[in-house]
Amino acid sequence: MPLDRPDPETPGAALRSVIAGRRSVRVYAPDGVPQAALERLLQAAVSAPSAHNRQPWRFAVLRAAERKAALARAMGARLAEDRRRDGDDAAAIARDVARSFARIAGAPVVLVVCASAAEMDAYPDAARAEAEFLMAVQSTAMAAQNLLLAAQAEGLAACWMCAPLFCGEVVAECLALPADWRPQGLITLGYPAAPGRERGRKPLGDVAIER
Repeated sequence: MPLDRPDPETPGAALRSVIAGRRSVRVYAPDGVPQAALERLLQAAVSAPSAHNRQPWRFAVLRAAERKAALARAMGARLAEDRRRDGDDAAAIARDVARSFARIAGAPVVLVVCASAAEMDAYPDAARAEAEFLMAVQSTAMAAQNLLLAAQAEGLAACWMCAPLFCGEVVAECLALPADWRPQGLITLGYPAAPGRERGRKPLGDVAIER
């Protein structure tokens, strides 16, 4: 006898609507994010699956303007240093640094998403040790995606930024993070000042195969 299955047009339709409606939004209204809403987002994040159920995700929540500005300045300084080393145009560097500062410092909430390998399995060889850390990274990414979708469902907007991967030690030092917290990205969060731009997606035939 087949198991009863939920009607895909009820909760399934709502979920598909949230997924389809999510956009990366970089400019926010000045309104703050209610604490209860933020806690619901974090609870959604930590409900993600994880390798060995070790739950390696970690989140640093930044609300204070001075803390967000300090992080944006530190990251911007590292960005400028790297771009100058690449020989890039000074004016282009200044524009990129200013844009990055505005996105981070202008968001009502910034969530720095980190992965910790402290509770992951340890291996003596480099190949398995790297695979184990990648498992922590994958688990953390799933938690971040949960949070992005929960934000959409709450009527909030968010944007995932990968920049901390290029300056993890700068982020960790600026925020005095625990030693095992490895910054993976940051999420800017708030109520949208304008709708995000829809981005095209490759057709399934280009990205999925059957074997």
